[in-house]
Amino acid sequence: MAKSKSTYICSECGYESPKWYGRCPGCGEWNTMNEELVTSVSKNAEQKMRVTSSYSKPLKLDEINTSDEFRYKTGIGELDNVLGGGIVKGSLVLIGGDPGIGKSTILLQVCQNLGNQIKILYVSGEESRRQIKLRADRLGVTSNMLVMTETDIEIISEQIKSIEPDLVIIDSIQTMNLTQLNSSPGSVTQVRECTNVLMRTAKSLEIPVIVVGHVNKDGAIAGPKVLEHIVDAVLYFEGDKQLTYRILRAVKNRFGSTNEIGVFEMTYKGLEEVVNPSLMLLSGRPMGVSGTCVACTMEGSRPILAELQALATNSGYGTARRMATGFDYNRMNLLIAVLEKKGGYYFAGADTYVNVVGGFKLDERAVDLCVAMALVSSLKDFPIPDDVIAFGEIGLAGEIRSVSQAEKRINEAARLGFKKCILPYFNLKNLSKDINHDIELFGVRSVRQAIKIVSEFDSSKSNK
Repeated sequence: MAKSKSTYICSECGYESPKWYGRCPGCGEWNTMNEELVTSVSKNAEQKMRVTSSYSKPLKLDEINTSDEFRYKTGIGELDNVLGGGIVKGSLVLIGGDPGIGKSTILLQVCQNLGNQIKILYVSGEESRRQIKLRADRLGVTSNMLVMTETDIEIISEQIKSIEPDLVIIDSIQTMNLTQLNSSPGSVTQVRECTNVLMRTAKSLEIPVIVVGHVNKDGAIAGPKVLEHIVDAVLYFEGDKQLTYRILRAVKNRFGSTNEIGVFEMTYKGLEEVVNPSLMLLSGRPMGVSGTCVACTMEGSRPILAELQALATNSGYGTARRMATGFDYNRMNLLIAVLEKKGGYYFAGADTYVNVVGGFKLDERAVDLCVAMALVSSLKDFPIPDDVIAFGEIGLAGEIRSVSQAEKRINEAARLGFKKCILPYFNLKNLSKDINHDIELFGVRSVRQAIKIVSEFDSSKSNK
């Protein structure tokens, strides 16, 4: 006979304890330990489950056949790129993001593209069939997908085994529940066990399952961290809901790279692909003003040009204020310290702001040089020429260190019409002869040398 006992589980990290704590010993969060009843299974029942469960026969590595590997193309190029080429059969994919950012929208668009080719089961625990139909009509979805509104994960699993669809979409995992558990839907235990049921179903039947996950106030997937370990791929939607652009990023992918991103624009027809994100991020760029510079960052194998803006103005208070949007705040403070110590540019009495235009987030060290040039440009009030692009990592000694994939960055800048590129000296030294010759390259060893070259550009332009 099954016995129930009380345990306390942290809603943030999943830490379990037999007694209550005001502060979680695992993650340090306050008031997150929730009481749940856990049903223990007897040894006889456990042995019976082991006997009835099917275990695959061990095989040698060279005996495993991968010739029949197949990926479903979603019809959305940016999504296929992030997934590594499409949806793999038997995979479990988790898509997370803020409310209203476009998770359900992109999945309905996938149903539209694949619905007439394969059998799709769309399971919703949040909306009724009528609501799904109304949203599908608004997006122009006319595919022959199957719609099911259910929250019991066992019933859903039985329907999957009965219908045998080619693709299953669960929206969302936080609304699903397992009746054997006494905890409420969305709790740590429910989310973990429901995901395990979906994982076993997907692997045994070779049916890909896409799961929508809610996020907490910190932007992470709500529920235990083990949820992200169970699934095969974790995709995050990023972007400000007040802006129209969305970025889909893979933070885990067992079947592809985790460095690729997909860029979309939210329209009244749904999410539309942005094939050239650089043009999108540089649209509306001001010309001939100080404090702006263009950086080239690598997102996987794709070079993306983004505009960085900086503002340094006299502070009206005793302590200067600093703020960064789309760029690491601590990294900005480090670059300012290097500019003061090694460059002789003092920001102590100036309010300093750094912003990446378009809601894009830059966390690559290669944009250090661009940020430093924009900061000095605003502080000294001289414009950086509009046809100049810069990239390079800045060290604590003020040196410019080399970065990866310099040739791709230079070719992308030349393709978009930039005529001058400031890059690390060692990158320039190791460039191949096939580099684009329509752009003039300037190799620099220090941040002082880079700023000197930019100031000479400005002075020569003003003399003309």
